[in-house]
Amino acid sequence: MAGLALKGEASSERPRVVLNMVATADGRAAIDGSTVGMGGPADRELFHELRTQVDAVMVGARTAAIERYGALVRGEADRAKRRSEGLGAEPLACLVSARLRIPADLPLLGRAESRVVVATAAPDAELAAPAAAVSYVRAPAPEGRGVDLGALLGALRVEHGVRSVLCEGGPELNHALLEAALVDELFLSVVPAITADDDAPPIVAGPRLPTPIRMALTRVLEHDGHLFLHYRLSSP
Repeated sequence: MAGLALKGEASSERPRVVLNMVATADGRAAIDGSTVGMGGPADRELFHELRTQVDAVMVGARTAAIERYGALVRGEADRAKRRSEGLGAEPLACLVSARLRIPADLPLLGRAESRVVVATAAPDAELAAPAAAVSYVRAPAPEGRGVDLGALLGALRVEHGVRSVLCEGGPELNHALLEAALVDELFLSVVPAITADDDAPPIVAGPRLPTPIRMALTRVLEHDGHLFLHYRLSSP
């Protein structure tokens, strides 16, 4: 997935947004409450490769807490790959939490090397003395509907120079981005497993969208029974 050139497709108003998700064949985004162990080696390679192609990685606070987010790159080889793509050594992390409910012991916040933007609707609250360099985008959505994601993306583009964002969920954040027509591409890894687990979330969770979002399939890869699908979303 090297050479996606996402930064070159950004508009002046917001970054290009790529959504990356993994799901079972029956559409569940977790097994036993986590994505750990869902994908095979190829899926993990794609996951980390996509992080070498973007300026920022966005994730909801709940997902970050469940998955114990830490360093966003594996090591110097990935940092070198990012530099070869004209990117910084590590992506900016963007944590989305309407009420600023982010665990203080999140490994990402304990790294002095981490650069983190916290997007929240909370007017004054701040995290307690993180080691990471943290800044805030306070963007309450109308009628108390969480974070205004359009305003957030605008702030990332204008204030932080972000040209491309990789969103890694969770399902509610995915829904909000899709509902606001803010997703440009989807990478979906399909795991050859069926759980029939009604308690496991889908990759998108929320009220029914007004109209189906149409997508164009641009690439299909297969490895050991896993499918890797790349879609471009239609403009509204």
